[in-house]
Amino acid sequence: QVQLVGSGGGLVQAGGSLRLSCAASGRTFSSKTMGWFRQAPGKEREFVAAIKWNGGSTYYADSVKGRFTISRDNAKNTVYLQMNSLKPEDTAVYYCAAANVYPTSSSNDYSYWGRGTQVTVSS
Repeated sequence: QVQLVGSGGGLVQAGGSLRLSCAASGRTFSSKTMGWFRQAPGKEREFVAAIKWNGGSTYYADSVKGRFTISRDNAKNTVYLQMNSLKPEDTAVYYCAAANVYPTSSSNDYSYWGRGTQVTVSS
C-alpha cells in the first residue's frame, strides 16, 4: 500500500508561484506513476500532471502546460508540483495520487489518493 500526504497549498496572487509536495509511505512508491489532480468548487476532479516511476517522462493537461512542473525524488518518497504564473482559474483543492500505469490522466487508474491541499489564487 501507499499512503500519501499532500502539503504546500495556500493563498497567492495571480502571477505568483507555489510548490506542492506529496510525501509517500510504503516501499512501492518508486515503482508508481504519480499524478496530481485538482477539483474546483462545483466542478469535477480534473487531471493536472503525471510523472513516470523513474521520473523519465512527464505528462500535463493543456491548461497547465508550460506553467506547472511535476518532479519526484524517489530517495525521499516525494513528488512535487511547481506551479508558476498562477491564475485565478487554478484555484482548487489539489490531490496527489499513485497509479500502476503510465501515461494516464484517468482518475480511475489511480489507486491511492492523498488528502487534498487548498490552492487559492486571487486576482
